[in-house]
Amino acid sequence: MEHTWAQLLGRVQAGDEHAFTCLWRRHHPSLVRYLEIVGGPNGAEDLAAETWISLVRSLPRFRGGEAGFKALLFTTARSRLVDQARRARVRPLSARSLDERDERPTADDPGARVERAEATQAALDLIARLPPAQAEVVALRVVGGLGNAEVAAVTGKASGAVRVAYSRGLDTLAELVGQGGHVTDPGEPAFR
Repeated sequence: MEHTWAQLLGRVQAGDEHAFTCLWRRHHPSLVRYLEIVGGPNGAEDLAAETWISLVRSLPRFRGGEAGFKALLFTTARSRLVDQARRARVRPLSARSLDERDERPTADDPGARVERAEATQAALDLIARLPPAQAEVVALRVVGGLGNAEVAAVTGKASGAVRVAYSRGLDTLAELVGQGGHVTDPGEPAFR
């Protein structure tokens, strides 16, 4: 049975573990992908776990819709990335190659699932090749499902700057696709 956002949030806030599992399943894959694209593959799962731990502490006080929750989730994840970069003071590795990514299984046809996984992985690999600011904005918009205003709030950038970065990112992606996915300067990860 599918629950409305308000019902799901209420159950999570009441301590329902099944409801939290539903919430986690709904948002964890895009969170990990965002962390891989912006921060590199090393430690993305650990940062996602840190993000959920921080988020669980603030959930009892959270009021708002699912878009607001996603903005809080990605803002928290971005803070964990910044903290990690400050601690490490080293440049993270680039995003994983297509062969190294794992895809979460779904309950449909295995052949179709493989085709979707390959297409998704190829798109994520291309996003990871964008300049850092563009990669983050495109990842938040496409992978995270956030709107322009939420991306601006997460990144601390003006709404106009987000629109420009998103537009330029899409233009760069179109160029990459036109080149067969080849790029001469992949840029740097967003967080060092």
